[in-house]
Amino acid sequence: MKKYIPLFLTLLLAFTSAAQQQLTDYVNVFLGTSGDHGQLSPSATTPFNMMNLGPQTNPHQHTGYEYYAKQFDGFTHTRMEGVGCTGSGGNLLIKPILNAEVETQLIKKTQDAVPGFYHVNFENGIDAKLTVAQNLGMHQYTFPNANSGLYIDLSFALSNRFVAETHEVRRNLISGYIDTKTTCHAGTYRIYYAIKLPEEAQIQNVGEHQLMVKGLGNTAEVQVGFSSVNEGYAKKRITSDDFETLKESASASWNAYLNTIEVNGEKDRMELFYSLMYRTAQSPFLVSEEDGTFRATDGSVQNEEYKVYNGWAIWDNYREQLPLLSLIKPKTYQNITTSIANLYRFGKKNWATEHETSPTVRTEHAMVVLLDAYKKGYEVDFEAIKDSLLYEADHLDFGAPDKALESSYDLWAMSEILKATGDKNTAKTYLDKALDYKAYWDKDFKDLSKNDVDRMQARGLYQGTIWQYRWFVPWDVNGLQDLIGGAEAFEGQLDQFFEEFNYNHANQPDLQVPGLYNATRQPWKSQKLFREILLDTVVQTYFNDNSKGIDPYVGRIYQNKPKAYLRTMDDDAGTMSSWFVLHGMGLSVANVGSPVYYLTAPIFKEVNLNLATGKTFKISVRNYNKEHFYVKSVTLNGKPLNRNWLTHEELTSGGNLIIETADTPNKDWGTQNTFITKVELN
Repeated sequence: MKKYIPLFLTLLLAFTSAAQQQLTDYVNVFLGTSGDHGQLSPSATTPFNMMNLGPQTNPHQHTGYEYYAKQFDGFTHTRMEGVGCTGSGGNLLIKPILNAEVETQLIKKTQDAVPGFYHVNFENGIDAKLTVAQNLGMHQYTFPNANSGLYIDLSFALSNRFVAETHEVRRNLISGYIDTKTTCHAGTYRIYYAIKLPEEAQIQNVGEHQLMVKGLGNTAEVQVGFSSVNEGYAKKRITSDDFETLKESASASWNAYLNTIEVNGEKDRMELFYSLMYRTAQSPFLVSEEDGTFRATDGSVQNEEYKVYNGWAIWDNYREQLPLLSLIKPKTYQNITTSIANLYRFGKKNWATEHETSPTVRTEHAMVVLLDAYKKGYEVDFEAIKDSLLYEADHLDFGAPDKALESSYDLWAMSEILKATGDKNTAKTYLDKALDYKAYWDKDFKDLSKNDVDRMQARGLYQGTIWQYRWFVPWDVNGLQDLIGGAEAFEGQLDQFFEEFNYNHANQPDLQVPGLYNATRQPWKSQKLFREILLDTVVQTYFNDNSKGIDPYVGRIYQNKPKAYLRTMDDDAGTMSSWFVLHGMGLSVANVGSPVYYLTAPIFKEVNLNLATGKTFKISVRNYNKEHFYVKSVTLNGKPLNRNWLTHEELTSGGNLIIETADTPNKDWGTQNTFITKVELN
């Protein structure tokens, strides 16, 4: 028997290794797909793909789907995940029908889904499977009888945002374009499409924008190609590959993305981690063609060597998602950064333009993103867009207390950008303007005795309170400490903020605040807060639709179930999922615009950042205990590390970080060589 044991072990190890590569097995695509608890969908897509093919239920939430709904209206091809404002997308509805009856009821019997694939079986015997490739969706239908068909609504869109469409029918091919208002009805996007139906399809008009397809038999395969440029490119998306080939390819693309971060720990934590990591690559969307052709936001057709992206929620995801991509997907991030920079060439607006190439939302803080990319070593041609950047900086909004702080952040970024271009004099001018935040802060945020400081949207604030917004000076925490009255007073007011349950993880205005202890003599308090938000019970008293003290939430924020997040907590195009991924690894962004990450304990025994260079940055927890979250000691590449931060360059150079954790805080670790943002006046 002994001679068979080595072979058995070899096979077992080989199986285990192979199994570990299928990280999609850990992904629950139904996480956050019910109610206002993430605003996600189980649709079939691939990383950064505008083709997002999935179910349209009645009733539905922001993505056109509700997990607990049984009635389906059909399947649509676009959606922007987790962006609020009643959602975005929902284009081109295809509904399988029986007996040429548009009103065929589709009542869900069973459903299942994995990354890149969705499947539902209806009570009437219709079976539907969906998968995708880049800007290509494939439907596979099985009908209970031969008298079957499809209903196609070219005017369908979420929240009645349809504007216009054109279509032409040639035998079994339908093509044209669809115009739709973007999120919150701001701006318009145009999608060119091509629908390939089975050869035997009989197509007829049944309304101004509606078609019926008959004569399909017991099975039917439908392909839908997209382009942001023209119908010709949409038609080129049509493939000879079969359904299973596309499904396997979609799965492989997700496994490749997920494998950029390998974690080793408890199964439930890994499932939650990879389910949320899956959400970090839903947008922005790749909108250029393989030959570099794309349509710019002024409506013109352009050509570039780089891959062009669109579908922005920068005001939200500049905080977490874009920094995450800068670590794990440098080539993609470089293209995203260049795409953001080139918005300025074609008429950038804070919200969508009238010539968008995909569903999109907002682009505020784009200059902060560009500065962050530059400081991390990415290429940004500031000189080419300098005038447009200056114009945006000169027209920032200071009309409300939160706007004053937000705009000051942009002015600081502008000053740093100008410094990078060698224009020190103009840089000084914009820095002086940025430092005016101190006057705004003294006026609205200093006095905490006023009775409206814990009231949502007081004094014209957007989605937050005075308590929450007062901390938003990430680029000058040293200056903020001085305004509050010094380091001790700063720490005391932070303590009060959390003790009185003023923190709100259901939105982003104060998302950076739990990490502010890292810039003090008490970094262990951030370690504790991060663990509570990641995995433990918290108290949340604020939502978008209540006042403090009414119906507070007590429980976990992140959960692996359909109602996954807090009520009114949008994922905001991967922002909140990225927060979990970064902090789950033990990393948190110190300030977007500073290439520095604070260190805390990961929630896993081991984390491997598999870098694009082929190197690995390995984080190991010594004497691992899943309940321990305080940092006792750290070594980097075999040498003691007493500071509680790492640079972007240190992470992307590869190395070995060993963190020893404990159940009690080491109040000395991380208090030396503290990283705190401050203004450089020279």
